Amino acid sequence: MRVLDEDGNQLGVLPTHEALRQAQERGLDLVEVAPTSIPPVCKYLNYGQYRYELQKKEKDSKKRQKTVDLKELRCTPKIGEADLQTKIRQAHKFLTAGDRVKFSVKFRGREATHPEIGRAILTRVIEGLAEVAQLERPPLLEGRFLSIQLLALPKSKGREPFAGTSATLPEPTTSSPEGE
Repeated sequence: MRVLDEDGNQLGVLPTHEALRQAQERGLDLVEVAPTSIPPVCKYLNYGQYRYELQKKEKDSKKRQKTVDLKELRCTPKIGEADLQTKIRQAHKFLTAGDRVKFSVKFRGREATHPEIGRAILTRVIEGLAEVAQLERPPLLEGRFLSIQLLALPKSKGREPFAGTSATLPEPTTSSPEGE
């Protein structure tokens, strides 16, 4: 195996027993750092300190990661204009925070026979959020819910509105369990 000392200097290719003996003399551990190379590369180091530094790096990388949540907002076809504007403002907050938003219209009873009302509501939502969002998933009719998913526009993109902000949304697709 190829051996490196604690400073990273190459000591050459040594037999395993010789490398272990030298590591014990130095009071260090022999750690394999590149097992796939030929010959494998090992290094003299304090293994406890090495593990501690790896954990520290991993923790730092987790701190820097931003998790994207999916926030859902629901309404009914009979929602008032002021209430709809409140939902749009809430969705705007979620989108500017970097989250994805699922906006659903719930149909109850005979309301399900008029999905065009739900489409009109979703169209107003899309128009209200055009400067901060893009349509991730077109309208989808799942049981009694007609829903869309919106994704925040990247900040570097200049907040271009997405295509389809006019009143022409694609027809909703239906999703039903098999056997219906």
